[in-house]
Amino acid sequence: MKRITDIILALVIFLSLSNCGGEDGGNEGMKIIFLHHSTGRIIWDAGVKDRLREYSRGGGVKCRIKERAFPREKPYGWKNYPYDYWNIWVKNGDGRRYMKEPTLEYLTRKYDIIVFKHCFPVSKLNPCGGGRSVDSEFKCPENYRLQYEALRDKMRSYPETRFLVWTGAALVAGATDPGSARRARSFFEWVRDEWDEKGDNIFIWDFFELETEGGLYLRDEYARSSTNSHPSESFARQVAPLFCNRLIDVIEGTADSTSVTGKRE
Repeated sequence: MKRITDIILALVIFLSLSNCGGEDGGNEGMKIIFLHHSTGRIIWDAGVKDRLREYSRGGGVKCRIKERAFPREKPYGWKNYPYDYWNIWVKNGDGRRYMKEPTLEYLTRKYDIIVFKHCFPVSKLNPCGGGRSVDSEFKCPENYRLQYEALRDKMRSYPETRFLVWTGAALVAGATDPGSARRARSFFEWVRDEWDEKGDNIFIWDFFELETEGGLYLRDEYARSSTNSHPSESFARQVAPLFCNRLIDVIEGTADSTSVTGKRE
């Protein structure tokens, strides 16, 4: 009987010490949530959970990570543009949920790090024309900036929680136009160079730069096809370790002094 008890105790200790990458585990360790749609799922499936588990087991900070589609298709709708994060987390963020989606009031109580991103339609940007509004679903740089500024203020109001924000996924040349692509690059450069400020609880992973390599479009060789802006599996395997590097920087508190792409010198 004592031997069985000892085996059970050893198993419990093992699970609590090696829980990074798992969705459950013990009460100890840093808890992380990754909010995404299809592009994020492709990167996740390229080994994110396994790599973080290896990090934790190899002497890194104990952590647990889980993922979920956000927002889900029903009832909110399959939309994760800047407007939608603002709408759920800022405009309607006083309660724990809005249209069954978790607000920051809920997420920050449950997780130590919140990672979120936009899927590639975010890069189909129009000129704003004469008007701009934070409360507008119209996709243009000026509206995006207002929504991002409000989101930054909201995230900073939870200083105990760290946020890792992906710059937006790019479009292939066959799915956009030069003007829209230039506006997308300009906006995400603004996110990286101006919106993100050192010394706070918000950090960037520059996914847009990895996809475009300094250009305007998702490179065709990194895409599913010349007309499909989902990343290829080979590209996902290439950048998933960089995402993990960047997340580990956030976990360890070094993200203000390391590469925003996750590349190591």
